[in-house]
This record gives sequence, C-alpha cells and structure tokens, in this order.
Amino acid sequence: MKLIRFVRKHRAWVIIAVLAVVIKVVSFFPDVVEKYYAHGVYIFISRLLRFLFGWLPFSIGDIVYAGVITGLIIYIVRVIKRLFKKKAHLIRWKKYLAACLFTILCIYVIFYSFWGLNYSRQSIEEQFGLNTKNITARDLDTLAQLLHDRINREASEMSLAGRDSLLDNDFLFKQSQDAYRLAQQQYPFLNSRPASVKSSLFGELMNYSGLQGYYNPFSGEAQVNTTIPVFLLPSIVTHEMGHQVGYAKESEANFLSFLTSHTYPSVHFRYSTDFVMYAYAVNELYLYDSMKVKAYDSTLHPRVKRDFQTYREFYRKYENRIEPVIHWIYGNYLRANNQPSGNRSYDEVVIWLIGWYRKYGRAAI
Repeated sequence: MKLIRFVRKHRAWVIIAVLAVVIKVVSFFPDVVEKYYAHGVYIFISRLLRFLFGWLPFSIGDIVYAGVITGLIIYIVRVIKRLFKKKAHLIRWKKYLAACLFTILCIYVIFYSFWGLNYSRQSIEEQFGLNTKNITARDLDTLAQLLHDRINREASEMSLAGRDSLLDNDFLFKQSQDAYRLAQQQYPFLNSRPASVKSSLFGELMNYSGLQGYYNPFSGEAQVNTTIPVFLLPSIVTHEMGHQVGYAKESEANFLSFLTSHTYPSVHFRYSTDFVMYAYAVNELYLYDSMKVKAYDSTLHPRVKRDFQTYREFYRKYENRIEPVIHWIYGNYLRANNQPSGNRSYDEVVIWLIGWYRKYGRAAI
C-alpha cells in the first residue's frame, strides 16, 4: 500500500524515470534500435516535426533555445543577487534542485525519444556492407590521392558565378533537398521529405564556437550557419540533413554528405564535399606520413589552395578563449554518445570512404 501511495503521489517522477531507464536499456541493442526505432518510431516523429515546423520561414528551434538560455540567465542572476543580499534562506534549495533534476530527466527522455537513440543504431559499416578491417596508411594514402585528384579536376570545372549562386539560401537548400531525393532513388531510407532546412539565427555567433551547423531534435530543423565561406555550404547542409534523416554520429552524417553530393549533378556540391573529405583524409594521413601530405598540398589547384587559405583566415578571425571550452564540452558529449574519439569522430568518415572504394572501386570516390 505504501508503494502504491508513493507512486500515486510521485506519478510524474515514476513515469519519467521508467521511460529514462527503458530508453537506456534499449540503447544497448543496436539491432532493436535499427529495426523498431530508426526505421519506425523515428521516421514518424521526424516527419511530424518537419511537417509542423518546416514550413516556417524562420527557425523556431533557435527562438526556443534563445528563450530558454535567456530565462536561465535571468534565473541565475536572481539567485546570485539573493546570495549577495544574504537572503539565501529565501531560496528553497530542495524544491529547485528537485525541479532541475526532473527537468533534466524530461530533456533526456524527449531528446533520446525524438532523435538521440540514433546514436545506438547499427553502423554505416553494417548497413552498407563495407569492409573496414585492417585499414593501413597505404589505404589512407590511396584515399587522399583519389580526393586530391578529384578536387583538382572539379576546381578547374567550376565557375565563380555558379559558386556565388549558393549564397542564395533558398537555392542552396532546394539543391540540397534535390540531392537527397536523387540519392533516395537508390537508397529509399534517405527520405528527407517534408523539408526543414534553415539558416540559423545564431550564424555570426556560431563562428566564435567553431560551429558550422546543428540539428535541432526538438523541432526537427536542420540548422546551417550560412555565414561561413560559400564553398563549404553544400557539405554542411547535406551533413545536417544526414542527421535529420536519422544518422546521429558525425562520421556517418559526413558520409551521407559525400554520398548524396556525389550522386547530384552539381560540380559545386561535389567540390564542397570532396574539399572537406580531402581535409579529413590528409589529417589522418599526416599522422603516418607528413611528407606525403605536404606533397599533395603542394600540387593542389590554385583555387583549392586559395580556398584552404580562406578557410584558415576565416576561423583565425574568430579565435577566442571560449572556443576550446566549447570543443571540450562537445567532445565529451560525443564520447558519451558512442563516439569515443570525441571531436575527431568527424575524421572517422575516412573509414567509411575506404570501405566504399574497397567495395565499389576507386572510381566510386
């Protein structure tokens, strides 16, 4: 009877705690997550969110985040003021701590129900049947060479007018959606309809944190920092859309960016993703053979060299003391979600690319 009375009195706590435990237990079974969540529950939730908020011309998720952050700051300031005025006895600590814990549990349940369980789904390796065993420095060298040759060829084919057209957000987002729809013909699970890709309201502010985009699991919106150099934009948009269709891990979203851009007939899209993939490949190869990397970099097309210089100068302009702290926090967040390499998880896309050319040949890169 006491247990029944306790459950009735704390019904909300019991429900949210049970849901949190169920989600955690389910996360230990990738096959279950893949079959029933990634290809079932998540598809329904994500499409519903995109239907509800995708049509809005502004980011509802950014507005909600801004409101929550503002409210939190106001609350913290009020608490600090009371402490300085020696009115700590007026602060009901137990009540507020309990409310904070309950809020955290609610956020945990909503986050992992709406999207986060995708961190525990089967890997790209299993889904696409890739051979990624015993990867060597030679494999990395082969990949770097293939990407080096591709971006040089693509750089010579591009026009400045075509590149500048990507500065039109509507045009950029539509092309990205078309890229996913084209890839969907071969891979039906890449269904990104209805669309919900938007320019983040925090664009300029995001540059100080090094963020190029993010997926908002609470609103289903793929947010893009459109203030970054234009040649990066297609890779960022298709990356965030990769998160949107259910691929939570950064290396896997990078792979979907590569996959969708390569099936789309736009040299600017292919160049954008190849530029990023080349950067990841040489970063990894540098650990084994720095001289090879220097040789590749020295023979890049002049336009590619200028783009790398633009990229470095752009982020150098926004360097600050807070950015390393944000990177540390985000790195630990990634580690807590099945990405033990932290921020280097992005680089691990090279594993899937090597598996891809092993399966389909070098021409597939």
